[in-house]
Amino acid sequence: MSFRRAQLSVAALFGSLGFQYSTWAARIPALTDRMHLSAAQVGVLLLAAGVGAVVSAPLVPKLMSTFGSRILAVSAVVVLVTVLACLAVVPLYPLALVVLLADGVAVGCLNVAMNAQGAALESTFERTTMAKLHATFSGGIFAGALLASAVTSVTGSVPAHFAVAGLILLGLTLAARPALLTSEPAPAEPAGRRWSLPTGAVLWLGLAMLLATITEGAMTDWSALYLKEITHAADHLLPLGIAVTSGMMLLARLFADGWRDRWGDRTVVVAGGTLAGAGLAAGLLAGGAYPALAGFACVGLGMAAVSPCLYMAAARHGTTALTAAATMSTTGLLLGPPAIGFAGLHWSMAVVVGTAWLTVLCALAMRWPARSPAPVG
Repeated sequence: MSFRRAQLSVAALFGSLGFQYSTWAARIPALTDRMHLSAAQVGVLLLAAGVGAVVSAPLVPKLMSTFGSRILAVSAVVVLVTVLACLAVVPLYPLALVVLLADGVAVGCLNVAMNAQGAALESTFERTTMAKLHATFSGGIFAGALLASAVTSVTGSVPAHFAVAGLILLGLTLAARPALLTSEPAPAEPAGRRWSLPTGAVLWLGLAMLLATITEGAMTDWSALYLKEITHAADHLLPLGIAVTSGMMLLARLFADGWRDRWGDRTVVVAGGTLAGAGLAAGLLAGGAYPALAGFACVGLGMAAVSPCLYMAAARHGTTALTAAATMSTTGLLLGPPAIGFAGLHWSMAVVVGTAWLTVLCALAMRWPARSPAPVG
């Protein structure tokens, strides 16, 4: 099997995760109207998916050791398609909470399994590719949003939209499955030992992942409001906070594997976090909308390769470390940005500068494993 064929198959998993999330997130207004939900109930609904991902943490190492990442990834996508089918018709709020909880568990499983596949791909072919795979995740989110826009321009039917999306996901998975890697899974834990929290170097890795994803997520949650309330930017500039961050991140991830080859993962993470914090700090101190946008672009550029590098480091430490990294990533994205809000809007972006630089300190403190380990299942 060629590297390119395997790479495309693993990329399909990353793209599927972003596509599925974007698909149902784009129809939250329709789901809210159908079930007559308040803003607080919508918040709890979104939180249910995050809780599900955290709940999956102790389950994933056992599932990985039993089935391997290939079977776990394919099974998780099937569950995510089922989630879309259920969300399309679920009539009651409590049932929707259960469905989103299951979605979170499946997301947690797929997140670990697809990154394990990415790590195995790099190890098997001795070529860096994790950053490009994460770029595919971003592309999946974009594609899901485009499909939502296209379908809703024709029909407002959520079942019709989710049926089309589900067929696309199943088609991608069926096409990808034959070329997914089948290396034997690494044992999640020694025989007879229960799952436990990681310790030592892996804690630094998990903390770095938490801080990095808080930094990323804050751009989505707070950039538009910061531009409006603090810089008093014109309305047409408000969406550009998210656009410049995500666009720069997607572009950088297409080239970041070359940076990893040239300078190494540790250097890329340290340099990226430093750039993100320094660029954002400079933009905030300069004042105004356009300096702020330049700072947001620095965050996208600097943080683009951080998560891929940390996922690779976690995979080389073993399945439990990879699960912990994925859990911390989800926690950072879902819970970190709201927590930043308690600092107040004036200080929210200053906190992001701090999380970017603390990511650097964690990267300097943690032990980075060798680049060519045995493949992870």
